[in-house]
Amino acid sequence: MSRIYLWHSIRTYTIMKKLIIFSLLLAAGISTAQTLPDAIKKTDNERFESAAADLKALIAKEPNNGANYFYYGENYFKRGDIDSANMFYLKGTELSPAYPMNFIGVGKVMLCKSDVNGAKAQFFKATSISQSKNADVFRKIAEAYLAGEFKNPDEAIVAANAAIKLEPKNPEGYIILGDAQLEKNPGEGSTPIKNYQMATTLDPKSAKGTIRIGKLFQRGRNYQGALDKYKEAEAIDATFAPAYREKAELYFLAGQPAKSIENWKKYLELNNSDWARYRYMSALYNNKQYTDAVSEYEGLKAKGFKNLYFERLAGYSYAEMGDKTDKEAYNKGLAALNNFFTMAPQNFKYISNDYKYKGILLSKTGKDSVALIEMEKAIVADPASSKAIYTEMAIIAYRGKKYDKVSSIVERKMSEDANSLDNNDYFNYGRANYNLGNYKLTEAGTIKDKKLKEAKELEGVPFYIKSDTAFSRLIRLNPNWVTAYTWKGRSTSSLKNLEGAKIAYEKVLSMVKPEEKTGSYKKDVIEAYEFLGYYHVEKKDNAKSDEMFNALKEIDPTNPKVVSYFKPKAPGGNKPK
Repeated sequence: MSRIYLWHSIRTYTIMKKLIIFSLLLAAGISTAQTLPDAIKKTDNERFESAAADLKALIAKEPNNGANYFYYGENYFKRGDIDSANMFYLKGTELSPAYPMNFIGVGKVMLCKSDVNGAKAQFFKATSISQSKNADVFRKIAEAYLAGEFKNPDEAIVAANAAIKLEPKNPEGYIILGDAQLEKNPGEGSTPIKNYQMATTLDPKSAKGTIRIGKLFQRGRNYQGALDKYKEAEAIDATFAPAYREKAELYFLAGQPAKSIENWKKYLELNNSDWARYRYMSALYNNKQYTDAVSEYEGLKAKGFKNLYFERLAGYSYAEMGDKTDKEAYNKGLAALNNFFTMAPQNFKYISNDYKYKGILLSKTGKDSVALIEMEKAIVADPASSKAIYTEMAIIAYRGKKYDKVSSIVERKMSEDANSLDNNDYFNYGRANYNLGNYKLTEAGTIKDKKLKEAKELEGVPFYIKSDTAFSRLIRLNPNWVTAYTWKGRSTSSLKNLEGAKIAYEKVLSMVKPEEKTGSYKKDVIEAYEFLGYYHVEKKDNAKSDEMFNALKEIDPTNPKVVSYFKPKAPGGNKPK
C-alpha cells in the first residue's frame, strides 16, 4: 500500500459544539494568558492544544482584538479543521473589521471550497484595509493560495514578491516565495533553495527555513542531506517539534521504522497533545505496527477525540491487525469505518481502500455478499487497484462457496492482465473449477438415462480442464507448494489422466519430510497413498499396491480403504475401489 497522510482537510466538530466554544472562551476570564507571539510560536511548533488554551485566554482578556481570532483560526486551520477555523475568522471580521487578516482567513477557506472569486474578493478587502502597505497581508495571501487542494502558485508568487518588496529583510517572505516556486515546478529545486537559503541568511536561527531546505533535499531523495538539515534545525531550536517529525518521516522513507518511531516519540515529548498522538498513530500504521496503532486509537477515542480520518485509519488498522489479539477486532474495525463514512461530508472523495477495507471487514464479520459489493466500488474508485482487489474478492467468494463467482472474478482479472495472476488467484480458480466440475458429476449421479447421464458428466470436463491448467501454472509459479501438487493430482485424475495424476501424487510424497507425514501434510500424504495404491491395483502390481497401502496403514490404520484392501477376499473377489 502507498503511504497515507491522514491529518489534512478534516472537519471534526458540529456547529453546536463550535458555538459552545465561543460561550466558554468569552466566559473564561483567565488572567494568566501568554502573549500572542507565544501562542503563534506554539502553533508553528504544532503544539496546537497548548496554543489554543493561550488564545482562548487572550480572547477572554481582549474580546475585540481581531488578531486573537485570526491566530485562533490559524491554529485550527493548520491542524486541518477548516470549519472551526472559518468560525473564528468570521467572528474576527465582525468584531474587528479594521483588522485585515481575518478577511484573508475567510478567503483561504473559500479557496479550499473552490470559491476562487469569493476568495479574491476577501483578499481585496484585506489589501484595501491595509492600503497595500502591510507585508504580512501579502504573505498571508500567498500562504492562502498554497493552502488548499487547488493551489495557485502563480498568485502566491505575485503576493510573496509584493511582501518582499515591502520588507526585503523579512525571512518569512523568502520562505513563502520558495514554497510557491516549488509548487509551480516540483521538479526544479534550484530556485526555491536560493530563497530558503536567503531566509536562513537573514535569520541564521530560522529552524523553519532550515527545515524547508531539508525537505527539498528529501524530495530529491538526498536523504543524507535532508537528515543533516533536520539535525541542524534541532541544533538551532531543540524544542522545535516539526524537526523531529520530519526526521521520523525521513526514516520511514529510508526503510528504518525503528528510528522513525524513535523520533516520533521525541516529537511527543515536546508535543504530547491528542492531535500529536493522532499523527503518531498514523506513523504506527505506516510502519505496519497495527496493534500499537489500535492502542493509540482506543486511548484517543476514550478521551473523546474526533476526526473522520482518525476513524478511517482505525478501520484499516483493525483489518490488518486481525483478531489474533482481539476477538472483536473485525467488529470494531467495521464500526470505525462506518463512523468514517457517516462523518464524511457530502461530495467527499473516497479512495479505493475505503471500500476495500470495508469489504474485508464485512467479510470477516460474515457478510460476504455486501462485502463483494464494496469491493466492486473499490475497483470503480481506482481501476488501477483492481488486481489486488480481484484476488481479495475471489478469496471472499470461495469462502462463501460461490465457486462460479470465484471463476468469473479471476477470469475478469485474467482478461485485464493475464500475467498479473498470483498464487492465490490460481489456487482459488483451480479449486473453484474443480468443485464446479464435481457439481456436474453429482447432478449426473441423479440421472437414470445413460445418454443424459453421460452428457451431464461431459459438462464437468471444461471445469476440470480449467482446474488442471490452473494448478499446472501454480506449480510453475511456486514449485515447492505441496498442496498444489495434491490439487493437481485431483484435477488430473478427474480428467481420467491417471499417469499424470500418478506423477503429481508421487511428487507429494517425495516433497514431504518423514516427520511431516503425520503433521501439517498428513491429509495430502493420505490422499497420495490412497490414489497410488488404487493406481497400482489397476496396474495389477501387487508389490507396489501393498507398499502404498502398508504405508497408509502406518499413518491412518482405520482408513476405510486400508480396511477394504487388507480384508480377506474370497477367490475371484472384487478389487478394492
